[in-house]
This record gives sequence, structure tokens and C-alpha cells, in this order.
Amino acid sequence: MNGPWDVWSDCTPDCAAHALPRVPAPRAARRGAAFAGAVRRALTDGARMADPVRLRAHAASLLDALGVRVEGPAALTAGDGPGTLVVVNHISWLDILALLAVEPVTLLAKREVGAWPVVGGLARRAGTHFIDRTSPRRLRHTVQEVSELLGSGRSVAVFPQATTWCTADRGAFRRATFQAALDAEAPVRPVTLDYTQQGLPSTVAAFCGEDTFAASLRRVLAARALTVRVTAHPLLTTADGRPDRRELARRAAHAVLGGRPEAGAVVRPGAAAAVRRATPVRAALRPAAALPDSPAAGPPLPGPGAAPHAPAPHPPAHV
Repeated sequence: MNGPWDVWSDCTPDCAAHALPRVPAPRAARRGAAFAGAVRRALTDGARMADPVRLRAHAASLLDALGVRVEGPAALTAGDGPGTLVVVNHISWLDILALLAVEPVTLLAKREVGAWPVVGGLARRAGTHFIDRTSPRRLRHTVQEVSELLGSGRSVAVFPQATTWCTADRGAFRRATFQAALDAEAPVRPVTLDYTQQGLPSTVAAFCGEDTFAASLRRVLAARALTVRVTAHPLLTTADGRPDRRELARRAAHAVLGGRPEAGAVVRPGAAAAVRRATPVRAALRPAAALPDSPAAGPPLPGPGAAPHAPAPHPPAHV
């Protein structure tokens, strides 16, 4: 139970589908065994897992065990000065490992993730920063915490949609974490993740609605030639004036979601930026959660803006 400000997606497990024939069952079984071994190695690494070099290696190992390939840039962060707020669209539990395989950053996740079996242990050892999304009174404090992390030089990755969607062109951005970037005078790096199978758009990695980790893992184990593309868009800074969090979120959403004209619209994402490398790395870490600020007009911080928890037809978000 995550409180009344959870975000709802109309994507369901039925959205997840293979774009190519599944791999043979024996190959899927071998992947499962390799993945279990990679999880054990990561967990036994203990606190050392948070070291950036080791964290990146573990992320690559977990993805490699699943047969997942990553295409992406050499780096996501800006370098010197304040940390970078990396804002990413949200599709799958694979998203986190794809980011960490490119460049380890501090992840933002709801506190419940830390109690989950396997996934929770990995998240804690990875140095994830857990937040309490059950109370709007905590929102301002959380924004301050993120601002302090950025101000200290630590880059932070967040998923402003606050829930998962089956494709890279849907959802709306919550604005609270953008205030943290403004307070810290930190740059914002919009990043788009999308999944393909031999170049064909694929939703097989989607982890939406009432889906379970076991069911999602089975699909990924059986996926043929699954690739996650990590597209880093140009940095957003305050060099051209000082935008408020609404404008900063709008710019980031426009970049990440492919120039979608308005919240809730579904359009084809724009052409992805050319990647500078393609690394064969073959993921079980549950994605980080965004803060429950409103994506559109709404009260100033710390007012809630996400839709209230409600029964079907919309399934509850996992993050």
C-alpha cells in the first residue's frame, strides 16, 4: 500500500508481447540459471556493491545473463560541479540495470522496494535512496534531500512518470524532482529508454499493471535478441534564463517522450539520437519511483497531483 498519490497507467500485462519467436526452452532455462548465479554474486558482494565500478559490472552481468543487449552513450552525467538529475521514461524493471550498465548513479525509489525479496536486497546494496510516498507532508523534505544530493555532486536518476508504460511515448511527468534540480542549480539530462528485438519495436520487457515479477522474468528469459536503447538527449540548464519546475519538466518530457504535444497523448517518438557504442550485456532490480507532484496545473509544493488510488479498470502502478 503506497498511499493515495499513486499514479495509474492504463497499460496491463496484456500489453507485453514478443516481437519475435521465443527462444527454445532449454536456452531460456540456461539464462535463468545464469541470472540466479549473477544475483547471488551481487548479493554476496554486500556493501561493496555500491562502488561505481563494481555496480556497473554487476548490472552488466545481470543483463548479460538474461541475453539483453544495451545500446547507449558512454556517459549520462555532466561531469564537474553539481550532480546531474537524470530523468528517464519508465517501461520495465530492466530500466534500472540498463542505466547502471551505462553509468552508475544514485537511484530514487519508494521505500517499499527495499523490503522486496531479491530485488530489495539488490536495491539496498546498490545505494538506492528510498523515499516515503505515503504522505504529502514528506514531499518538500524529499525535494530538499534530492537537492542536497545533487549539490554534493552526486547524480540522481528518477522516473518522473511515477509508473510504467508499455512504450516510450506515453505518460506524463511529475514536477517535484525538477524543483530539486533548480534549487541545486543542477543540469537535467533527459534520457529515453526503448526496447527492440532485431530492430523491431517490442513491448516484451514492459512490466505494467498487475504483472508479477515472475511472469515478467519468464517473458524476458524467453525473449529473442532483446535490446534496450539508451538515448541521452542534450542537457537542460538554466543558461537561457531560469525556468520554473513546470517549464523544466515540460522541456524534459518533450525530449524524453519524443515531442509529445500534450499530456496523455500517444504519438510516435522522434528519431533516437545515434548511439556511440553498442555493448553486449545481458536484470532484476525494480525501477525507481518519481515523486507525486502534478504533471500539469496544480497547487505549489507540497500539494499532491497524482490520481487517487482507485479500483479497476486501471490496475495499480508497481512503482
